[in-house]
Amino acid sequence: MWNAKHQLLKTLFPEGDPKNSSLKRPPTVGFQFKSSVSTLMKNLYAKNPNYIRCLKPNGTKKPSLFDDSLVKTQILYLGLLENVKVRRAGFAYRQLYKPFLDRYKMICKMTWPRWEGEARDGVSKIIAEIGIPSEEAALGHTKIFIRTPSTLFDLEERRRHRLDELATIIQKIYRGWQCRIQYLNMRKSQILISAVYRGFAQKKKYQKIKFSALLLQAYVRGWKARVILRRMKLDKRKEAATTTICAYWRGYKVRREFRKQFKSSASRTIANFIYLRILQIYFLGMKNNLPSMSPANKSWAQAKYKFLAPANQEVMRVFQQWKCKKYRDSLTPQRKALLQDKLCASELFNGKKKSYPTSVPKPFQTDYVGIQKNPKFQKAVGALNGKLVIAEGVQKISKTDGKGTSMLLFLTNTSLGLADAKGQIKAMIKLEEIASVAVSKYNDGTFLIQLIPTATSGIKGDLLLTSVHSIEVVTKLYQSVLETTKKKLNIQITDEFSVKFKKDPITVKFIESTVPNGKGPVYKKKGSQRVEVLV
Repeated sequence: MWNAKHQLLKTLFPEGDPKNSSLKRPPTVGFQFKSSVSTLMKNLYAKNPNYIRCLKPNGTKKPSLFDDSLVKTQILYLGLLENVKVRRAGFAYRQLYKPFLDRYKMICKMTWPRWEGEARDGVSKIIAEIGIPSEEAALGHTKIFIRTPSTLFDLEERRRHRLDELATIIQKIYRGWQCRIQYLNMRKSQILISAVYRGFAQKKKYQKIKFSALLLQAYVRGWKARVILRRMKLDKRKEAATTTICAYWRGYKVRREFRKQFKSSASRTIANFIYLRILQIYFLGMKNNLPSMSPANKSWAQAKYKFLAPANQEVMRVFQQWKCKKYRDSLTPQRKALLQDKLCASELFNGKKKSYPTSVPKPFQTDYVGIQKNPKFQKAVGALNGKLVIAEGVQKISKTDGKGTSMLLFLTNTSLGLADAKGQIKAMIKLEEIASVAVSKYNDGTFLIQLIPTATSGIKGDLLLTSVHSIEVVTKLYQSVLETTKKKLNIQITDEFSVKFKKDPITVKFIESTVPNGKGPVYKKKGSQRVEVLV
């Protein structure tokens, strides 16, 4: 059949396909029945079964006709009486507290409209108010149990009556609100109509009287205005004539009295005029030739006349102070903090160290080793317990041969740490244990950190370090010590200082070489207790 040309026959016998041939025996009838029963049981376990019995009311299959004997016989043989007796012995209805409370909370004043406590307490309040006897209802751990259906029917009837009452209340409130809104609108309309009508009646009543009064007032005011205007014109002509006569008379007396003295005072008057004219030209020229607003620009045009030199200097001083104030007001908090760091470095090294001028145009930074890209460095900074101030790569100078070992310097607001290239902390110094810092006055990056004798950092002796950003490192160290200990750190700028390695002190002397060395300072050992550094 599978080889038939008809497509339907071919699909009805797929087992004829040679590709699907199997050596297994086909399933027996018993195995098929067992599989069917297993599938049926799985479906039954997945469902929620209900107990249903159907009764045949009559043998003629007519509606609304019950044969009592036939119905009783079916009830007897189906065992429904025994089921009812068993059901009556227990509780016929059971429900969780939350759904029961949501359905019947409106029949109790204490739970309506909202119950804030536990659902079980709310259900007990409903049962107590209705007066359900204890043998009719029982409260379990999660459910309420009701014995007879009559109690449940009573609850439903009370709920239906209560819903009708609530609907009536809602309708009553809505109708009252609607009628009041309509009444208020009608009252406003009546008041507006009455006001307009009264105004119209009064306006019509007094319109004629008002027109007559206005006409009479206009005529009286016009007559008075014409009289006053004629009088004012006469007075004005008199005043003008009197003023002209007085002016001519005063001029005549002045010319007669001061004719002889005019030549002697003319030079002073002309000089004052020229002086004022020169001041005017000076200030107008200054307005058009003001320098730029940069505080660093101190250029100022010189006055053309020597007597204006003091005033020119004073104006220049005021203008420069005003430019500086405008520049300070425009600074952001970050820029201001950076300039304060630069100011601190200037107070420490300006005019004292030769490498300071080259560090002025370079802005101070916090991270020179890339902490954000290296988790090991972040872990090392976290071990120092403080906010990071600066991270810099330094060279630790050895006592024996003067060679440097590459290390990382991490400075926080509480301590100073030295780590190797992998970020492992080798030494940690508290800022309170730093006694002073010494640097040379030449163009090098070497600096010495001297510790107090009772330091517990584990480092035996002082630290002699070299850094490209020595100015910034020493400045940040000075500010951190001042902020932590409230004491100024001693900064020594000299060409010779004593370094304490373990117990033996060594004197390091810096000598400025005449031949420039592009590789940095050269350490030369002169005996066991003296080292010379060619800068």
